[in-house]
Amino acid sequence: MMNVHLMHNNSASNRPVLEVANLKKHFVIGKSFFGGKPLTKLKAVDGVSFAIGAGKTLGLVGESGCGKSTVGKTILRLYNPTEGSIRVLDQEISALKPKAMRDVRRSLQMIFQDPYASLDPQMTVGRIISEALEIHGLPKGQSHASRVKELLSLVGLDPVVANRRPKEFSGGQRQRIGIARALAVEPKVLVCDEPISALDVSIQAQVINLLQRLQDELGLTYLFIAHDLGVVRHFSDRVAVMYLGGIVEIADRDRLYADPLHPYTKALLSAIPVPDPDVEQQRRRILLRGELPSPLNPPLGCRFHTRCPFATDRCREEVPALVAVAPGQEVACHYWQELRGVEGRPNQSILETEK
Repeated sequence: MMNVHLMHNNSASNRPVLEVANLKKHFVIGKSFFGGKPLTKLKAVDGVSFAIGAGKTLGLVGESGCGKSTVGKTILRLYNPTEGSIRVLDQEISALKPKAMRDVRRSLQMIFQDPYASLDPQMTVGRIISEALEIHGLPKGQSHASRVKELLSLVGLDPVVANRRPKEFSGGQRQRIGIARALAVEPKVLVCDEPISALDVSIQAQVINLLQRLQDELGLTYLFIAHDLGVVRHFSDRVAVMYLGGIVEIADRDRLYADPLHPYTKALLSAIPVPDPDVEQQRRRILLRGELPSPLNPPLGCRFHTRCPFATDRCREEVPALVAVAPGQEVACHYWQELRGVEGRPNQSILETEK
């Protein structure tokens, strides 16, 4: 089991460092020959809202294709938002010009999913890390070489590797180099886009423990994007569950895992294995049937209704709002009260419960 390191409480921790409100990112797919009007839109992110306090971690989870990574890249302004607000350290950045965004990126950096693709194979490690220092005119009062050595030591690598190239390193070592690059400009917020999913299982815990140690030492705030709810449980203070471009439930970690309210959250959590064989034997596994609908043509009403055995006509017609139902917990479901404690309905074609 991974060790969880919690930040010391302070007054600053109560102030959101990253705030996202009604964030949307729609991609135009094709345009008509006359007038250039879009033929259709892919609604990758469609109204996401959350806030993260200083030194805290929000885990963003969901199936592949639900829009998690698009949220992260839009916050970084790698994609321009279609609509909504993004505030970093109380500064609105959703409409900033590229030159102004460059200054913001001193506070906001990203750790990418694939350590093999995110590092330039033609550059040395030292050059990869120092490039960010040059762009931002850092560091002041010390050479780039000294700062590179300091960063490599910080992520657990020998500074002598600065003259080597990425192909000479393992996947876990490359991800440490990526983390060092992200830390070079002393950011306050890190968007971690599935930073361990491309790594061997034996290496994943090492990288998670490194991120936790860096959070303790540097006071970092994380948006941790993942599909592994087991990892998220040990790493996050709060967890947001995404489905087809929107958040269906968000809560403090312990509350979400102890008392999930949305049918989709229940299904995801039921797939996490329990190390106790006696407990595992008594658990009910909820298996989702059917494919995730296309964001090109999302279902009307509740987007989960095509896979939910509890769906009614109301679910097919009316979009459920994300509302607060308990301290620190919000859910987007018309029938969360009726479904509380229900694991699943048997003999359904869309969602089966197996024992």
